[in-house]
Amino acid sequence: MRIYRLQTLGSIDGLVASEAKIPVPGAGEVLVKVRATSLNFRDYAIINGWFPVPVPQGRVPLSDGAGEIEAIGAGVSRFKVGDRVVNSFFPNWFGGTFNVMPEQYVIEHDGWLTEYKVLTAEALVSLPDHLSFEAGATLPCAGVTAWSALAGVTASDTVLTQGTGGVSIFAIQLAKAKGARVIATTSSMEKAERLRNLGADHVIDYKANPTWGEAARVLTGGRGVDRIVEVGGPGTLPQSVKAIAYGGQISLVGILAGAQGGVDFMSLFQSQARFQPIVIGSRRDLEDMLRLMAQHKVEPCVDSTYAFDDVRKAWDHYTARQLFGKVVIRH
Repeated sequence: MRIYRLQTLGSIDGLVASEAKIPVPGAGEVLVKVRATSLNFRDYAIINGWFPVPVPQGRVPLSDGAGEIEAIGAGVSRFKVGDRVVNSFFPNWFGGTFNVMPEQYVIEHDGWLTEYKVLTAEALVSLPDHLSFEAGATLPCAGVTAWSALAGVTASDTVLTQGTGGVSIFAIQLAKAKGARVIATTSSMEKAERLRNLGADHVIDYKANPTWGEAARVLTGGRGVDRIVEVGGPGTLPQSVKAIAYGGQISLVGILAGAQGGVDFMSLFQSQARFQPIVIGSRRDLEDMLRLMAQHKVEPCVDSTYAFDDVRKAWDHYTARQLFGKVVIRH
């Protein structure tokens, strides 16, 4: 089989293609023929060498994959050969509260940028019939992060999303499936129209309206929004604090707007909001999200798809950050 490994960190030049024998599943394990993977901001941090956790040399990258069961080991009853599956982001976090760091792909385990992969059957879930492998590969990180960021949102709530990256677009789609009202931000008129087509009720141009937090509050009649999927970080948090309703929640997801910036304590305190860091989610979260997606036939938004041999092209496109949805690699 063909496989990619990170021999050095710092740039995409450290990613080396090679060949290896197809592994054999042991007891409780399955062999997955990987059909698709996707890129995440986490991969950007890992490959560039500034992920906060040490990465062992030679690891296979990427945390998200979808494929079909090729073979099963002794004692496996969860799946059968031919089943279509997608992985849970954390292979050993099955549900419950987050109170200890679970194992991760690319850290404790090789990732998914390979043609075949052996892993425990418990780390996988069934892929809904309406989703392709390419669509399934977008779900473990970005999809479940958006799902967790929206936990508790109901049809009476207003949700605010930022930009057109994978998490933000998933948040629009999942919030609309829950019946919520959505306000999205972007800097592009073209993207604004696409966001509306996905279901956004209002779109704010954050370049034309740098005080977009106040604009969002106006759209809610002065009340503020109930949930913000905060992907920008310190650069956007001050406006999120202006936009949030009393008692609302700002789900802290990422730092796409950079690590510089901040917000004063009194603004945080006076907002009376909850600031909840989001760390993807468990297998149960993935399963719950997939049930909603199957019920409402939610289709992930794929920005572009590349061949397995064109990983560098996929990477260059991803790092240019002119995205609308997810970048997928077809195996």
